[in-house]
Amino acid sequence: MKHLLLAFAAVMGLAAHAAPAKKNAVNVDRIDPTCWFAGMKNPSLQLMVYGAGIKNAAVDINYPGVKVDSIVQLESPNYLLLYLNTAGAQPGSFDIKFTVGKKTKTVPYELKQRDMSSDKRMGFTNADVLYMLMPDRFADGDPSNNDIAGMQPYKTDRSKPSLRHGGDLAGIEQHLDYFTDLGVTALWFTPVLENDSPDGHGHSCYHGYATTDYYRVDPRFGTNDDYRRLIDKAHARGLKVVMDMIFNHCGSYHPWLKDMPSHDWLNQPDYKENYLQTSYKLTPVLDPYASEVDLRETVEGWFVPSMPDLNHHNPHVMNYLIQNSIWWIETAGIDGIRMDTYPYAYADAMAHWLEILNDEYPNFNVVGETWVENPYYTSTWQKDSKTAKTNSNLKTVMDFSLYEKLDSAKHEPTDGWWHGFNRVYNSLCQDYLYPNPSSVMAFIENHDTNRFLGNGKDMMTLKQALAILLTINRIPQLYYGTEVLMNGTKEVTDGYVRKDFIGGFPGDPRNAFTSKGRTYAENEMYNWLKAVLHWRQGNKVITEGRMTQFIPHNGIYVIARRHEDKTVLTVVNGSDMPETMPVKRYKEVIGTATTARDVPTGKTVDLTQDLYLPARATLILEY
Repeated sequence: MKHLLLAFAAVMGLAAHAAPAKKNAVNVDRIDPTCWFAGMKNPSLQLMVYGAGIKNAAVDINYPGVKVDSIVQLESPNYLLLYLNTAGAQPGSFDIKFTVGKKTKTVPYELKQRDMSSDKRMGFTNADVLYMLMPDRFADGDPSNNDIAGMQPYKTDRSKPSLRHGGDLAGIEQHLDYFTDLGVTALWFTPVLENDSPDGHGHSCYHGYATTDYYRVDPRFGTNDDYRRLIDKAHARGLKVVMDMIFNHCGSYHPWLKDMPSHDWLNQPDYKENYLQTSYKLTPVLDPYASEVDLRETVEGWFVPSMPDLNHHNPHVMNYLIQNSIWWIETAGIDGIRMDTYPYAYADAMAHWLEILNDEYPNFNVVGETWVENPYYTSTWQKDSKTAKTNSNLKTVMDFSLYEKLDSAKHEPTDGWWHGFNRVYNSLCQDYLYPNPSSVMAFIENHDTNRFLGNGKDMMTLKQALAILLTINRIPQLYYGTEVLMNGTKEVTDGYVRKDFIGGFPGDPRNAFTSKGRTYAENEMYNWLKAVLHWRQGNKVITEGRMTQFIPHNGIYVIARRHEDKTVLTVVNGSDMPETMPVKRYKEVIGTATTARDVPTGKTVDLTQDLYLPARATLILEY
């Protein structure tokens, strides 16, 4: 989720006409998608053709296995939709002939050979730990792309938290070994696609959530080839890559806004006279008593004026977006998708998208942002939920309930009833609601929240939250810089929770990518987390083990994971005072074990006597 980005007036003042047509010529400026792939399970292919006056063109294709199913003339004269059937077509190039009057233009198009069959594309699972980062704020590996000529007016200025800072794909690529050293197994970048909107009132689209070209990496990050190369190099190191996508809205400087393909391409198409703002309240989508006005404000209102709301009940819009997601899977080799603002879009349209995607890629995974801090709500969005009217087909949802409970627990002692880690316990109690709890994504912070550390450096509570996050029945997600104690809050602007990674940019006074460049405290946190992350890799106790949690007792919260003859015990003292853990109370999971190893420190712990736990102490015991 994002907040105010660009001035309303700039959006309302967009030009509403296309470039003039060239006389005595057939104009084809571009075709989306730029190529396609032979052998897809669904043989239908939508081509969106852009060009002044192209609407009335006749189309001819002569290639074995490819036929024109239908031609759709949109309201604008400058678009044409071709629906092709590619069943049985082999990889290769063919010509598309566009004829207007006596003039013909021939455009080559390619059906490519796929890198692998659909079933071999493996998505992220609870065996992974995702590391989320913002490309603009992580590392600047190529300063030459900071200022790109020909784009809408913008500045690269690291002193301004809401302007672009110059991070790019090259910067990420240069630090791939950092991720493997830390021990994460998957990378989630905030959107990398072109966001060619001008700066306005001290804000920019550095975050990537206002797409202006669905088929092009933003040149300030790099090229499409750079993106593919980065993913290939990540794969070579055993790292998966998750792509952030946005179906709910595009950016106000997308060509569709300058020349609307049809009047129903957007929700609220008369936005210049009757702008409708979303309420940001997601409850009406599932509320059985929801009023029409509340529901309409949620799903048809614009997120912000600079992010036009796409109409997914227009089948051509939805086909365009569905194909785009498939195109990036095949072209770049991504291993998963994170879908932004998931419940803000029409639920039936999104379910249709995922039905197609799951059918084509049965082992792929998509996580949807479902920002309501209530397990009842979130669980309804997961695939095969018994409380949903329509099956969402969404395999993974985000656990905002656990995020909120862990954030609250750091501020208050754990008492005998509701506070502290009782909140976490009571949230996890509701896992019976989820069709698949192991496919729920958990986190303690992200780009839209305050940093877990706020404006402080409380390493003790951070270790507690991370210990729980990395050992419970979830897919864990980390946020960049947590491992080196990066902090910040959104009191002034989101930019303060999206600070530059220390050492990622030319001129930085030190380099937190290296142990020598980190402070003593940063190295302590990094090494603690590194030990846990490497231990977690391939650990079936964590990925497959049965989970048992105990009601917090004397301020101490205990979670056990058991698989075959192995046990992991996560113990956190939620009290601000030293406490003693009575071993006898946990006999059912300790059994006959007499000693255990504390994973982060390697120390041996005696299980034959009660454990003394200093204030806010954390143990991850295995035996």
